[in-house]
Amino acid sequence: MDFDTLVSFTRQFALVWFFVLFVAIIAWAYWPGHKKRYEQEGKKILEEGDE
Repeated sequence: MDFDTLVSFTRQFALVWFFVLFVAIIAWAYWPGHKKRYEQEGKKILEEGDE
């Protein structure tokens, strides 16, 4: 395995890894169970701004 092959493999692996990571973060953020928590946090910020 020469250097160019190693670099090519590393770039492809990194691309796939970051894509999977991106999809996982988006899925976690939009998971239905998190909706109530996000709504509570949003209301909390608006209520604290009135003080």
